[in-house]
Amino acid sequence: MCLIGAIDDATGELLPGAHFVDQECTVGYLRVLREIVKHKGVPLTAYMDRHGALRRNDQHWSVEEQLAGRREPTQVKRALDELGIQVLYALSPQAKGRVQRLWGTLQDRLVSELRLVQAATIEQANAVLLRYRKDHNARFAIPPEDANAAWRACPPGVTADDACALHYFRTVLNNNTVRIGRRIIDIPKRPSRRSTYAKASVVVRHWLTGRYRVYYEGELIAQATGQLPQERVQGARTVLGRVKRQRQQKDWLLKTRGVTESLTS
Repeated sequence: MCLIGAIDDATGELLPGAHFVDQECTVGYLRVLREIVKHKGVPLTAYMDRHGALRRNDQHWSVEEQLAGRREPTQVKRALDELGIQVLYALSPQAKGRVQRLWGTLQDRLVSELRLVQAATIEQANAVLLRYRKDHNARFAIPPEDANAAWRACPPGVTADDACALHYFRTVLNNNTVRIGRRIIDIPKRPSRRSTYAKASVVVRHWLTGRYRVYYEGELIAQATGQLPQERVQGARTVLGRVKRQRQQKDWLLKTRGVTESLTS
């Protein structure tokens, strides 16, 4: 199992949201960020490594990214940007000395706690971790040098659940539905506003609780329940990514049409 968590640089506190997962993943990092924001507030800066879930490590720039002068971020980086959190990337494990020492402590003390209760599943391990965190902070956390808290409230119009959801840009189908992976979301008809959203571009936010929320120009137009998010669903997550996706679809259609015409001729 893999433990995902964060430490407060000012106090050494093991922050809320730490939990075990099968492997490092986008959903795991978003869950930690959501719990930190809900229970502590929005931090000024996040200091992290260069894992692929946290930043783009490839060197490819699409045409749209070159024109915009920026690249489409990962889901985690998009959430950090939306919350107004500055990001610093460590160039080596040694650079993150504070959190690396925390991992060393947990590999000693927490592993012993898990062994004592014979925890054998992720659910059991997370239950032990929840109890252990209080004892750990009581023993190791220290008062900050500056008593003025640097935690902030979420920006106006932004919530922890919305920011830390998986975001996807989609085009509404002709039957007034949106498809996310195998999930089809019906958009209720609203004669007072708009009878159909067919062909409209919308943002689908898949909450970590499994709930879907569909937005059109910032307005919530549909909701649905679903399964907890996985990382198998791919698609554009920003306006920049949507433009790139539309261009790729257009290029594919033109290429397919050319092949068809060659076969018929």
